[in-house]
Amino acid sequence: MGVGVDIGVLGILLSLGLLMYLAYRGISVIILAPVLAMLAVLIAGEGQQMLGIYTQVFMQKMGSFAVKYFPIFLLGAIFGKLMEDSGSAKVIARSIIQSIGIKHACLAIVLACGLLTYGGVSAFVVAFAVYPLAAALFKEANLPKRLIPATIALGAFTFTMTCLPGTSQIHNIIPVSYFGTDMYAAPVIGLLAGMAMMLGGLAWINWRLKNTDSEGYGDGHSNEPVAFTDSRLPHLMVALLPIVVVVTANYVLQKIMIPTWDTSYLASDKFGNIEVGKLKSIWSMIMALMLAILTVLACNWQKIKDINRSLTQGAMGSMLPTFNTASEVGYGGTIASLGAFLLVKEAVINISPENPLISEVVAVNVLAGITGSASGGLTIALEALGNTYADLAQQFSINPEWMHRLASMASGGFDSLPHNGAVITLLTICGLSHRQSYKDIFMVSLVIPVTITAITVAVLSFLI
Repeated sequence: MGVGVDIGVLGILLSLGLLMYLAYRGISVIILAPVLAMLAVLIAGEGQQMLGIYTQVFMQKMGSFAVKYFPIFLLGAIFGKLMEDSGSAKVIARSIIQSIGIKHACLAIVLACGLLTYGGVSAFVVAFAVYPLAAALFKEANLPKRLIPATIALGAFTFTMTCLPGTSQIHNIIPVSYFGTDMYAAPVIGLLAGMAMMLGGLAWINWRLKNTDSEGYGDGHSNEPVAFTDSRLPHLMVALLPIVVVVTANYVLQKIMIPTWDTSYLASDKFGNIEVGKLKSIWSMIMALMLAILTVLACNWQKIKDINRSLTQGAMGSMLPTFNTASEVGYGGTIASLGAFLLVKEAVINISPENPLISEVVAVNVLAGITGSASGGLTIALEALGNTYADLAQQFSINPEWMHRLASMASGGFDSLPHNGAVITLLTICGLSHRQSYKDIFMVSLVIPVTITAITVAVLSFLI
């Protein structure tokens, strides 16, 4: 039995290694994910169950993700396309350049992503919405397009996703039920760590800019924003209005309106006996995006040349990112279902049992890396030992808010390996490959966040 499990672990590692390598080489993850998931199943000695695992685990996980989040991908892609085709992104880009200067173009994109992410906008939606702005801004500033994914990743996948107290991202919400905390847990730690991640990432990107040998934006890129004449560009306030609508509507709906609705009907079998708390973020985002889309259309009816074409292209553009990410979810679910995965899980969560801060951070990071999902790794780790970590925090007189914040921060580390769905989606949206842009994503959303988290653990361990 032990030998079988060991072989199964090797199968998981081989599958994961091939997934990262081949995704980096440009092979579609829609093809890779099921094939390599089944390879892990075969090596684990569960080959006789392969078809059952494929249809009842891989496809179920993939399908449930697509069903749950497709409206977000669809509306987010349409919103981003309309922001591009209306010229709104171009106006905002030019205004940012005029306001803070070309030298701070990267900072402008990071702050734009950070504002949206902190406001509760999904990182996927942020990528859709901000890419046209980033492309216009980088082209205007004549900066290399290959650095756009890293700039968006820094703003959307790091400090505002996991560090800043009060962020509405799921990674800041999951730990609440395990540690009895709230979304504003450990505010000083979160603010300091978040600032360090942002400054560290900007330092890396600026260093890369200084070593581009006058590369410029580059030619022959795909998925480029359309060109506009100044006469067709909307006023800045009109261009900003849809973004304000997204952030404001999402907050008001999620925090104020939806909690007042009578949603008792959700407790029936017809609706899956689900709590509104598990749906309100999706509901609010769907409605906020619809309002933002209507705002773009209402304010730019004469400026968008072919509305039907823009809507269609936005809808079609949502398909590939949706199924890229859903395939990754299916892969992670399949790996987590294997008997050998229990050994991996137990090994990582029992590292340094005398220091639950270290154990928690390692467990969340490793599981996020294996599953290719920040929220997935965080959920698996806390479902397995969340109560144990809470008890250990009490035993060692550790502030549970520290446990909350570190768990959230750790989820945004090794999740950014090449097979991560958000990374693949971001590159797809930007029309770039892993070979072109992953090195910089790796630095700003994995190396620097992991380093900052490790330093935070070291400092807090000294204070215990």
